[in-house]
Amino acid sequence: MITLCGFSLSNYYNKVKLALLEKQIPFQEELVMTKSADEAVLSCSPLGKVPFIKTPQGALCESQVIMDYLEAAYPQQPLLPADPFAAAKLRELTTFIELHLELVARELYAQAFFGGTVSESKQEWVRKTLNKNIPAFKRLARFAPYVGGEHFSQADCAAWVSLPLVGMATKAVLGEDLLATHGVDWKGYAKLIGDRPAAQQVAADRKADNDRQLAAVKARG
Repeated sequence: MITLCGFSLSNYYNKVKLALLEKQIPFQEELVMTKSADEAVLSCSPLGKVPFIKTPQGALCESQVIMDYLEAAYPQQPLLPADPFAAAKLRELTTFIELHLELVARELYAQAFFGGTVSESKQEWVRKTLNKNIPAFKRLARFAPYVGGEHFSQADCAAWVSLPLVGMATKAVLGEDLLATHGVDWKGYAKLIGDRPAAQQVAADRKADNDRQLAAVKARG
């Protein structure tokens, strides 16, 4: 059986978890926090990043590598089309979401979600970069109704966990939801995906884990 390692507040962990549930692959979960220095973790994920998976053949890290392994090893309930070019276009869209939207907005997370601060210069860099990248993303995305077209795919596993973070972080720190400004209805899209049973389970597990962590913090304080 596959073991998914990480924690449910990680969007990349939830990307993989959503795919596992959508593909109906049996798996178990193991709590591993990011940047762990434990040798058992580093032997599976050399940078201590999550998520990673353990399989009977060994471990794999990096979420998209994991996604492509799952697609090849478990072809039932496919999340990519059989046509190589069509599949590559969805991988392209996934890469664009993660590299050119989420990774850029991630520079704001310390202030948006964790009580830290982000310098004015960094904020302006994020604003400028996303104002360029979001229109480019719209050239690839279809929202018809799914981000890559008519069918739920790997790209939706990435978009559902990442687009809300981009919208919320830019609104919280820059005072403007840059996705909405550029005409991306990520809230409507998030609701569409969120109505799927697999997404509901991911969201419920994330909320339960968050509630447990808040209770633990209050108990210590």
